[in-house]
Amino acid sequence: MNIIESLQWRYATKKFDSTKILTQQKIDTLTQAFNLTATSYGLQPLKLVIIKDKKLQKQLTEHSWNQAQVADASHVLVFCIENEVGKKYITKHFDNVKATRNTPDEILKPFKEQLVDSFENKPSEEILNWAAKQAYLAMGNLLTVCAIEQIDSCPMEGFIPEKYNEILKLNELGLSSVLVLPIGYRAKDDMFSEFKKVRRPITDTIINI
Repeated sequence: MNIIESLQWRYATKKFDSTKILTQQKIDTLTQAFNLTATSYGLQPLKLVIIKDKKLQKQLTEHSWNQAQVADASHVLVFCIENEVGKKYITKHFDNVKATRNTPDEILKPFKEQLVDSFENKPSEEILNWAAKQAYLAMGNLLTVCAIEQIDSCPMEGFIPEKYNEILKLNELGLSSVLVLPIGYRAKDDMFSEFKKVRRPITDTIINI
């Protein structure tokens, strides 16, 4: 399928076939796509938790408003943000830029200092909101990649982040959960797979100037 056909094929899967498991190759493709996602300033204030433990998935379902997709999916992806993005984190990013591109310090230093100053003067809530927006970018990217790879998915905001953080021990890693994406293969009897996609006409959503 071409990209438009793949996006037409994609839908928010309501029922997964719990007997079908994604190959490691498919998971590797998604992890690489996650890591290649565009983020503001290239800072990547994100981490992706990949869950394939069925017992754990069932436990998390209770804190996902009992949405069965979490238990039945092949894997569950949890998009997390860094709780702290400050001087230490930004400096590490620029060290990576220097090591990767061999960029001279005199070129990197002004931008690094500007970012450090900017983030050190932002309220923590503003930084967390900024980081959460990057998580949405990453999920959007993975939804498209899933469609191309013929992987079914169901993007979710309907879960209790505090419980996920506790169960997955994310606080100990300096992380907070933001979004959840069960992935796998649709069940044959998921009637939603046959529904026509409902979208506004392009003439209502596109403005050509």
